[in-house]
Amino acid sequence: MSEVKVNKVSPRSGTALTVGDSGDTVTVTGNDIRSDAYKASDGGNLVSQSGTTITLGASGDTVSVASGATLEGAGLAWQSSIVTASTFSAAVNRGYWINTTSNACTITLPGSASVGDQIIFVDYARNWGTNKITINTNSLKYQGSTVTPIYEVDGQSVNIVYSGATKGWTPISDDEVSGTGAGGFADYTGIAEIVAGGGSGGSTSGGGGGAGGFQSSSQTFSSGDIIAITVGAGGASVTGNNVGNNGGTSSITSSGITDVTSAGGGAGGFYNGNSTAGGSGGGGGGGSPAKSGGSGNSPSTSPSQGNNGGSGVFSGKRTGGGGGGISAVGTNGSGSANGNGGAGKINASGVPVCGGGGGGSNTPVADTTPGTGGTGGGGNAGSTGVNAISGTAGTGGGGGGGGDTPDSSGSGGRGYVALIIPVASYSGSYNGFPNIDIGSTNVTLTFSGTGSYIV
Repeated sequence: MSEVKVNKVSPRSGTALTVGDSGDTVTVTGNDIRSDAYKASDGGNLVSQSGTTITLGASGDTVSVASGATLEGAGLAWQSSIVTASTFSAAVNRGYWINTTSNACTITLPGSASVGDQIIFVDYARNWGTNKITINTNSLKYQGSTVTPIYEVDGQSVNIVYSGATKGWTPISDDEVSGTGAGGFADYTGIAEIVAGGGSGGSTSGGGGGAGGFQSSSQTFSSGDIIAITVGAGGASVTGNNVGNNGGTSSITSSGITDVTSAGGGAGGFYNGNSTAGGSGGGGGGGSPAKSGGSGNSPSTSPSQGNNGGSGVFSGKRTGGGGGGISAVGTNGSGSANGNGGAGKINASGVPVCGGGGGGSNTPVADTTPGTGGTGGGGNAGSTGVNAISGTAGTGGGGGGGGDTPDSSGSGGRGYVALIIPVASYSGSYNGFPNIDIGSTNVTLTFSGTGSYIV
């Protein structure tokens, strides 16, 4: 084997140096062939010659990125320039120093992102409390919402990672957010409807049950708040000469909103027992002396929750009064007719709710007309040979008063709690089993039992 030993091999002309001919195998034993710069042959990419792994450096080496250069796809690259403009567009896998000393800043996020992409913003000069930053999500979701996040606390930092299309950008940390709700979303206004359970009618010439109290209020919701929801059951039916049962209360409670509680509907009386007060009062039983209806919360509360029940009478026949409804008092019993339940109203979803139950009688239908339930789920009354009807579940309607043989009354209808939220603000986070109706403008969550909504 021949051997050539020289210190340097240079081309005779030009700059190209060829070792071997086409098809030859050139072996370098125990040494490296080095150049001043390794360059990718495809003009920009280093490609593995075998498999998919490229190793830069050997164990113990330090691999550096030159000043001013950015290593793509390998962690977060902090930017050396300080952002002072009123608007700028952020790129993924960057860290930015945001200086709002002179003006507020609107930051536009990338229009597309992959799971794991990360961006960090830091209050460089502790001035976000004076001049806030606003995040333009650029059509991507931010914690499941399209609400515009605002950060306005001095010294704050915001570290977000893209989690996918469902929730979008999700903060790993965004400490010390104030004024816009925990998590940085702006506060928004929604509507809460709180309807209590309806009262049951009384048995044996019983008055109708009062409707559950109805309240509707505008609420300011702050991101991160948890709204606890309680839904009142309807009052249970009764038999055998008894006053009915009040409905259960419904409520919403949270540290960030005005707590609201609606009173259960009042119970219908019977011929020898008095009705009770409630959201709307129960109707009086058909007795002698006349039995007055129970008081509703109108006008003692503001806004009103309901109306009074009607009185029952004995005029040769026992005729019960109707239970009160949200829109009208229950009517009084008379010598030939029982009292009708007070009318309900149409709620925000277009459904009639909170009608009072009709008053019952101890005579056949041919002798007196049983009271009808008020529109909005009130139950019709019973009479001799006719069963009383329960209030409709999910409306807070009062149950019908019992007749005589059968004497059982109608139970009250279960209440509900509905939260009406702008589509753009809907978090999609809740506990329990609400019915969810997503419209073009609002999302309506209607709870028929205990639950909660995370704003």
